[in-house]
Amino acid sequence: MYLLAVCSILWFWNMRLFHLLRHQLYFKNLSKQKQKEVMEKNGNNHKLRVCVATCNRADYSKLAPIMFGIKAEPQFFELDVVVLGSHLIDDYGNTYRMIEQDDFDIHTRLHTIVRGEDEAAMVESVGLALVKLPDVLNRLKPDIMIVHGDRFDALALATSAALMNIRILHIEGGEVSGTIDDSIRHAITKLAHYHVCCTRSAEQHLIAMCEDHDRILLAGCPSYDKLLSARNKDYMSIIRMWLGEDVKTRDYIVALQHPVTTDIKHSIKMFELTLDALISFKKRTLVLFPNVDAGSKEMVRVMRKKGIEHHPNFRAVKHVPFDQFIQLVAHAGCMIGNSSCGVREVGAFGTPVINLGTRQTGRETGENVLHVRDADTQDKILHALHLQFGKQYPCSKIYGDGNAVPRILKFLKSIDLKEPLQKKFCFPPVKDSISQDIDHILETQSALAVDLGGTNLRVAIVSMKGEIVKKYTQLNPKTYEDRLELILKMCVEAASEAVNVNCRILGVGISTGGRVNPREGIVLHSTKLIQEWSSVDLRTPISDALHLPVWVDNDGNCAALAERKFGHGKGIENFVTLITGTGIGGGIVHQHELIHGSSFCAAELGHIVVSLDGPECLCGSQGCIEAYASGIALQREAKKLHDEDLLLVEGMSMKKEEVVSAAHLIQAAKLGNTKADSILRTAGTALGLGVVNILHTMNPSLVILSGVLASHYVNAVKDVINQQALSSVKTVDVVVSNLADPALLGAASLVLDYTTRRIY
Repeated sequence: MYLLAVCSILWFWNMRLFHLLRHQLYFKNLSKQKQKEVMEKNGNNHKLRVCVATCNRADYSKLAPIMFGIKAEPQFFELDVVVLGSHLIDDYGNTYRMIEQDDFDIHTRLHTIVRGEDEAAMVESVGLALVKLPDVLNRLKPDIMIVHGDRFDALALATSAALMNIRILHIEGGEVSGTIDDSIRHAITKLAHYHVCCTRSAEQHLIAMCEDHDRILLAGCPSYDKLLSARNKDYMSIIRMWLGEDVKTRDYIVALQHPVTTDIKHSIKMFELTLDALISFKKRTLVLFPNVDAGSKEMVRVMRKKGIEHHPNFRAVKHVPFDQFIQLVAHAGCMIGNSSCGVREVGAFGTPVINLGTRQTGRETGENVLHVRDADTQDKILHALHLQFGKQYPCSKIYGDGNAVPRILKFLKSIDLKEPLQKKFCFPPVKDSISQDIDHILETQSALAVDLGGTNLRVAIVSMKGEIVKKYTQLNPKTYEDRLELILKMCVEAASEAVNVNCRILGVGISTGGRVNPREGIVLHSTKLIQEWSSVDLRTPISDALHLPVWVDNDGNCAALAERKFGHGKGIENFVTLITGTGIGGGIVHQHELIHGSSFCAAELGHIVVSLDGPECLCGSQGCIEAYASGIALQREAKKLHDEDLLLVEGMSMKKEEVVSAAHLIQAAKLGNTKADSILRTAGTALGLGVVNILHTMNPSLVILSGVLASHYVNAVKDVINQQALSSVKTVDVVVSNLADPALLGAASLVLDYTTRRIY
């Protein structure tokens, strides 16, 4: 009985094991069948072979979550990893090691960076990558390549894949920033077949770029999947490892700044100012080395020149693993620099960010980001640090909700490899083209130029060559309403006439006295010569009425622009224009660009003080150049002489009702009136002293005297320079403008420079 019972039990368990194994085999086969059905449904009878190419530490932080997702589903995908770019350079941390540490098999390592860190080296690096990539892609034969972002390496990847008929999935297309990266990003978009974007705005940009909406996935940023789930209780050990044992949370700074390849010189200067501000701020700071872009070598030199690597308050590192970097920025008192990480990823933690310069202009940001677009002084950056350091902002999810990777994997599975490879663009409907006639072909590109003077209001049609085709003049009304009404009336009349004289108006440029914000097209404060002309928005009403773009600037700046485009300043890198008329004004061109100043008050040259106890100026000060050398000042002195019967000399006569003017003083001096001549010499000396101050401050190679009084002052100015200036600036050229109407020509150049893509 006992033996029978044992046999029964063994039989029972053998049968259970048999059924269990049979069920496991059944479900395994069923699972394979379901996988097969999914693949067949998606138009594939094999696993999707995905090539992920990563070029640097930044793009790997976005690609790694996708790579982990692909690796976790081997029944659907085969993953090939290609590493190139700065990953393989020791100076940038040999960051390929973190890919190995994440347990990814690197199929191919391509050394594609040509050292030099300048523009030519970037171009050569793209060329080298294009030479090496075809062999790799021929061996791998991927179904799809995943390319991230906007780096020059990524452009080489996308170009190679597109020309080799490999489908491209582009991550983070449609975004906007402020450098050459924009052009590269959009170029990759046009090569890519599928798009994964992070924000609704980026999606709309892709649609506006004529990409197929069905091939665009709004997924969010893959790095946010990791950011929003990052909870490391031992973050203090990470902070201490990188910044020292004595550092507390929210009491240190992370600095990450890259060169701006379209303005390398300025970005290096900005980095120098940033380091100076951080040194003055006296907080422990982790400084990461810049990326491999042109200019990075010079930025590293700046770091070493200032001793950052050995400064007690600084820790300078080439690379921080992304997991640890997350913890560092999450608990920092502030992040500063121009990295996209600051305006994108750091928002997930509400850490304060100071974004410097224009590299991220156009990026969507949370309220934690303070922009310092013109980071041109140490004080400005230091002030931003005081404003931001230690604050805590609400967490931002502009760039993702933590579920990007599942969406991307689902999107990849939906790709039908049987669909035609040639991508199609979704162009908006356009009207049938109309053949051009000869009149349209010969049409002259022109600008409407408006000059708002103290006495007259002038409007002119000005051609691209600086020819004043037609000019209208009216007395300048005294009230704001009448003045604006007259401007609109004259502009409408001129625009209508432009058709008759075969001119195509590209826009409206306005030259006016006073302080002007050219970015907004607003007159902030006017001179006393133009009444009711403060806080006036000129751009909006004129643009609305004429349906044309409108630019506005100060009359002195316009005179400088006229010289730069049409006059003596053409091709000159550094020069100054001085207007000698009713008042004294001017404009400064430095490195081919017009200087406006932080509050749009640069080049108020007439208010350079040349005497502490000189005559009173209209600005309220004493001893300004304008109080000596302007038409108003000369008229004042002429009236004094006339009242004392000391003005008229033999050969001069005045009618009883005639108003005494500066012209009478000049005429008297020419006819031998010693007192009149003395006044003119004093005025010329005052102007000359002002020019000497300008030479010692700006060191231009050319000074242009413009206006009705210029020819009377030029010799006096040259004499003062020879007597008073430092020997190093005495070689400056001083010339009289040969432009008949600099105010109108300058107003026109506001339009014409922009339409020929020259930015000032």
